[in-house]
Amino acid sequence: MSALPDLDSLKLLVDVGELGSLGRAARAAGIAQPSASKRIALLERRLGLPLLERTPRGSTLTAEGKMVAGWATQVLAAAQELMRAAQAVRLSEAAHLRVASSMTVAEYLVPRWLGELQHREPEVQVGLDVVNSADVAARVLAGEVELGFVEGPTVPDGLDVRVVGTDRLVVVVAPAHPWARRRTALRGPELAATPLVVREPGSGTRETLDVAFAAMQRAVPRLELGSNSAVKGAAQAGVAPAVLSGYAVESDVATGRLVEVPLTGVNLVRSLRAVWRRGRPLTGPAATLLTIASRP
Repeated sequence: MSALPDLDSLKLLVDVGELGSLGRAARAAGIAQPSASKRIALLERRLGLPLLERTPRGSTLTAEGKMVAGWATQVLAAAQELMRAAQAVRLSEAAHLRVASSMTVAEYLVPRWLGELQHREPEVQVGLDVVNSADVAARVLAGEVELGFVEGPTVPDGLDVRVVGTDRLVVVVAPAHPWARRRTALRGPELAATPLVVREPGSGTRETLDVAFAAMQRAVPRLELGSNSAVKGAAQAGVAPAVLSGYAVESDVATGRLVEVPLTGVNLVRSLRAVWRRGRPLTGPAATLLTIASRP
């Protein structure tokens, strides 16, 4: 795989489209036009596409450049979401709003929610604790955080709940695994009887799997790991099949690093839920964040 383009070059390309010329984009970036031209030329070589139409009157985007600029806008927005979420994790106890989230929700949904919260209420600082679903519920009940997001099928007493989305667990294997070439769907009992790479007890993913397999004879897990990335890595290495959130494996399946195995006879769809202490209605930024998360 060739080297990935840097974000500054992608931003420069987007600015060429928005500002109408390479010269204006260079000034907006605070660099000389020859430097900007070199950056775009390197980006063209990496992508293997002509991005600028260079004429004596200036440089504008080609048809390919316009397409890449549109994709680059999405990449830059995702990078901004990443930075907002990272900042939230860094913030101290002095944050205006403290939130806890299970790992899958924190990785794939919370950054977008925080971006919209920042847009609505830019003065609000959010502190984010990323833990498994059981720990999220415990921190909310203890009053350590105002709002939590969980992905497990059960919620302890003492919490109010609102569904904010759904997720589907999927079975994935390395491309060389025999299941990658199956022509028939895997059945629940066969999956239950197979040693798997799974998340740790207390995670919503693990609890969902345990509930789904409750009436089936089940093999001892091959590995229990504490993050989605670790489980994916083990599956990619061929250690054993894994069961993970569809959010977590979407890009790996799309790029062929993992293969999704069709499954029948077992329900692995789960609700993603916001939780807060019963009898304590949410107000201020916590209520705003709940509203944002609840939108379809």
